[in-house]
Amino acid sequence: QLQVVESGGGLVQPGGSLRLSCAASGFTLDYYAIGWFRQAPGKEREGVSTINNYGGSTNYADSVKGRFTISTDRAKNTVYLQMNSLKPEDTGVYFCAATEGSVFDFRVANFDYWGRGTQVTVSS
Repeated sequence: QLQVVESGGGLVQPGGSLRLSCAASGFTLDYYAIGWFRQAPGKEREGVSTINNYGGSTNYADSVKGRFTISTDRAKNTVYLQMNSLKPEDTGVYFCAATEGSVFDFRVANFDYWGRGTQVTVSS
């Protein structure tokens, strides 16, 4: 059964860092794209970053460029989202999603398999 599970969320002060993990099971990441999305209360789910593991191309939302980094550890079949210089507006539930092949935008409909999310709260 294909599954992705997020972890690593928590409470952090503004300017701090967190690393989120997206562990994949039931498939290998080599030919899949992984996306990170977030959803704040009362707002729509928005794309944060994607990685096409076949080819290695990455994409970032303008709001996180230069602060967040997405990467894949193939040995662990896990994708990470390193988040630095966090801001209160980064607060939300962060979701990991997977789809076979490659993606080139942040449309939610691009992704077939979703995790349950992990809460990130940036507050002093």
